[in-house]
Amino acid sequence: MDAKTETLTPAADLARDNPVRIPNESAAYRAARTALLAEEIELRRHIERVAAQRRALPPGGPVTGDYRFEGEDGPTDLAGLFGDKQTLAVYSFMFGPQRERPCPMCTNLLGAWEGNAADIDQRISLVVIARSPIARLTAWKRERGWKNLRLYSDLNENYSRDYFGLLPDGSEIPAFNVFTRRDGTLRHFWSGEMSGSTADPGQDPRGAPDPAPLWMVLDSTPEGRGGSWYPKLDYD
Repeated sequence: MDAKTETLTPAADLARDNPVRIPNESAAYRAARTALLAEEIELRRHIERVAAQRRALPPGGPVTGDYRFEGEDGPTDLAGLFGDKQTLAVYSFMFGPQRERPCPMCTNLLGAWEGNAADIDQRISLVVIARSPIARLTAWKRERGWKNLRLYSDLNENYSRDYFGLLPDGSEIPAFNVFTRRDGTLRHFWSGEMSGSTADPGQDPRGAPDPAPLWMVLDSTPEGRGGSWYPKLDYD
């Protein structure tokens, strides 16, 4: 159910009445924390408003391209990626044939999604598409210990080009697209359009809400992300 802003208790009142107290905290800490809590409540409410606005988008463009994929169970088209679901979410994994190893940030994100993939698949179809051959993708899946993510190779690269996983200059970006199937018609519903061109000065380009827990956890600490937050594929 969407929250109705006009019926909500003011965030400042909820923060003021919050019963949580931390051992040995000072009055100055509590005052600052209460002010921050009010902002956190407002942020949660804004996230809900944005999600409702996203759900209310008008029908997106119909899917008409020649999109061919190969998964662990053989070849398929975009319709086949839906399985028995009416909604399909597709992550474009930056692991093209020119890369010796995949993008560490994509891998970090997908490692977190792996833990939720089976739960997500109860409601929608979630797949990962990359431009490398399927044998290479499944080898990487085994190396990472992923069991629930479904990986597909983009056989003719049409999908990657049309839905912004591959730019005209040949560079890859981590696109995320959602599609619907209603009354037999496949349509694009939404995609993450926040990129380097929309980043604020001094900040890393990313979407909102953050799709990976890495950002959230580091942003909860006094150090923040700092300059050494970027993930690695391997740690000694």
